[in-house]
Amino acid sequence: HSRRILSSEVERAQSTMMNADMDAVEAENQVELEEKTRLINQVLELQHTLEDLSARVDAVKEENLKLKSENQVLGQYIENLMSASSVFQTTDTKSKRK
Repeated sequence: HSRRILSSEVERAQSTMMNADMDAVEAENQVELEEKTRLINQVLELQHTLEDLSARVDAVKEENLKLKSENQVLGQYIENLMSASSVFQTTDTKSKRK
């Protein structure tokens, strides 16, 4: 009779230890899952930030090309005005006086 009691107590102790081990493994798995979820969310956030920055760079490049083109047109316009104006013509005043 005492062997049976001892045997059942040992079985209960083993069962309790197995349950504790399983709970510990489950808790560890939960922590790992939460960490993975946090890292995935962080990667997705960084990915969205990179996409936003890339779009911004493209917009700035486009604006830069537009401004360069406008500057070329304005530069040509100014050159044409200067060549048409007598104020900017080179004159040799000494040869005209002689």
